[in-house]
Amino acid sequence: MWKFAALGLSLLFSASAHSQNTGTSSEGLAAWDSLYQVLSHPRCSNCHVGDDNRPRWSGAHYGLAEGEWAYHGMNINAGEDRIGATTIPCATCHQTENSSVLHGPPGADSWSLPPVEMEWFGKSSSAICGQIKDPARNGGRSISEIADHVDDDNLVHWGWDPGPGREPAPFGRKETVALFGDWAAAGAPCPAAIDEAIVDYLDTSSTGD
Repeated sequence: MWKFAALGLSLLFSASAHSQNTGTSSEGLAAWDSLYQVLSHPRCSNCHVGDDNRPRWSGAHYGLAEGEWAYHGMNINAGEDRIGATTIPCATCHQTENSSVLHGPPGADSWSLPPVEMEWFGKSSSAICGQIKDPARNGGRSISEIADHVDDDNLVHWGWDPGPGREPAPFGRKETVALFGDWAAAGAPCPAAIDEAIVDYLDTSSTGD
């Protein structure tokens, strides 16, 4: 029965979903899908956390399945300053270079959490897409400035050179910068949120009769 209900939902919302994507290109949505793979990857998203100021551990490097996560070990809390100045400074373990020891502490210049308004750990593609276009939630940047940030920031670069035993973010720095350009040139389209709601419905209803 759930299949018929899901079909009904799909038909009901298809016009709305289509209207949200009217005027966008398939190339733009494809570019965003690649960008989402980067932004949601553990090397990027594990530090983009909320006001609990606690970085996450997720990904195969930590022996966790997709969708699973744990708080950073040793009960680490970066504090409201996001660098651990009032708790344990991030630089206590995170030096300017990766440890050469397998799974040892990673390192880069000025290790810290991003500002709390840039939280996107665990968010959907649609939600992150809207956030990336919103200067109030992306560090006050235009899309071209985000591309420059990716190209210039050494801490961001660490995501593609995370040290022994860690899987790097997909694509690469220059390719990711180019993807931002492609996405912006296509009008920076976002996937329709309603499409994701239908997927969620199908997932939760798949055990029905």
